[in-house]
Amino acid sequence: MNDQTQAKPAGSSGSLHLIPVSLGEAPSSLWLPEDVRRLAAGLTIYIAENAKTARAFLKSIQAATPLREITIHTLDARTDAREIREWLQPLRQGADIGLVSEAGCPAVADPGAKVVSVAHALGLPVRPWTGPSSILLGLMASGLDGQRFAFHGYAPVEPNARAAQLRTWENESRKHNQTQIFIETPYRNTAMLQTLLQALKSTTRLCIARGLTTPDEFVRTLTVAEWKNAAHPDLSKIPTVFLFLAT
Repeated sequence: MNDQTQAKPAGSSGSLHLIPVSLGEAPSSLWLPEDVRRLAAGLTIYIAENAKTARAFLKSIQAATPLREITIHTLDARTDAREIREWLQPLRQGADIGLVSEAGCPAVADPGAKVVSVAHALGLPVRPWTGPSSILLGLMASGLDGQRFAFHGYAPVEPNARAAQLRTWENESRKHNQTQIFIETPYRNTAMLQTLLQALKSTTRLCIARGLTTPDEFVRTLTVAEWKNAAHPDLSKIPTVFLFLAT
């Protein structure tokens, strides 16, 4: 048993544990350290964006408590700090709470950051745990600049605005030698790739990182000019990270 699962001293606070979840269909042994899996399996209170996917995660890691007995608070855009403070009260009695994202690391490109902020404001312990981050995995595998990079979340949906935003990011990339990283709603991935190939300069290096840590994983970096002449991977409905570096 590791030190995180040992009994706490009387009167000590519990911790808010930031538990990574899978980026797709893959055995937990491939993306979650065993000590973290055991810790997560023993928690009985969770905060999640979606209770259904949180239960699927708990089932996959063989939760020690029956799922119907595990409390799952649902976090969304309407959740205010007052409600989050109520959710975190068990920490003061020594209970531990898990925070999970829809995919990957909680609080990174994720509304869970609001929960972490409230925990800090209350002076409660926050413990981040190792697991898959599509942003960092994509950067690692891209061969682009890993010293200077920016993550932007989503680009605009409207095609002209999207193209304009990509050109702005490309200018920033060239000016600062900075890798630009962003994601897209999976069903718009193909449209995003087409806009990238139309909007970016031919010498810009573009990485497509699809389905990381899953059987659908594909990572390749080429210049825009090379991508225009290469076979394109099927990106429909598969989570994908896009990265580029202008020269």
